[in-house]
Amino acid sequence: MRCWEQRLIGSAILLLLSISATGNAAQATENSLGSDGSIKVEVSDTTVPVDPENPEDTVNPGEGPSTKGTLRIDYASSLDFGDVQITESERVYKGLAQQFFSDTAARGSYIQITDQRTTSTGWTLQVKQNHPFRNSVIQNADEQELIGSVLSLDKAWANSSSSSDAPNVTRETIALSANNTAYELATATVGTGRGVWTISFGASKTNTDNQEATLAPVIDQAGNPVIDELYNKPMYSNSAITLSIPEKVKIHPVYYETEITWILAALP
Repeated sequence: MRCWEQRLIGSAILLLLSISATGNAAQATENSLGSDGSIKVEVSDTTVPVDPENPEDTVNPGEGPSTKGTLRIDYASSLDFGDVQITESERVYKGLAQQFFSDTAARGSYIQITDQRTTSTGWTLQVKQNHPFRNSVIQNADEQELIGSVLSLDKAWANSSSSSDAPNVTRETIALSANNTAYELATATVGTGRGVWTISFGASKTNTDNQEATLAPVIDQAGNPVIDELYNKPMYSNSAITLSIPEKVKIHPVYYETEITWILAALP
């Protein structure tokens, strides 16, 4: 039985597909120490995002969802598939890599967790898709949902500058098929996963952790780099995050939305 959990809920959109969410706030805690007087130690309520491939370095990915408390989600990447072309076949679309407002190169999408509890009982991280991709303004009700579409998260790995032992991260592909089922992504046993940890999907070719490179430049039909207007940098795709849509499903040139829930739960 879990002591408590935090849920971070976001939406995913196609044909510009993204996840953005606002976290549910949890009460921050304080620890007190006393010896011949008293010293009050206040635990920080937030941790700035770090580079998932060089976690000793802080970065600025822009605004992102988070929760609060001594066990919390500090940041979760948007899942953005960019402008995609509707095709009759080969409907597997790659996500875009995480970018930053700095010289830091593109990285795989990631989620950052902090465990600052005095006694770490462990934690689990789960993810689920709440309903199919859909657009309720399409006139034909039978065509409002992308039935059978699958959002897949792959090549997950953990990193930290903490001296704590790492959480166990699944190396299996997590296929979210809109069945409202939670899939376990990572588990920290008692005493592990303490401090600040990132769990990434994919990695750049410059990573020093022996992770498979999954990023590639996005180019237009003329072979020129496509520029991300928000970060003013060339875009990179990330093959560790994909969206597949069955060929029999009709796709309209509109936005389709779904909800993704990240669940961080403290173990008893």
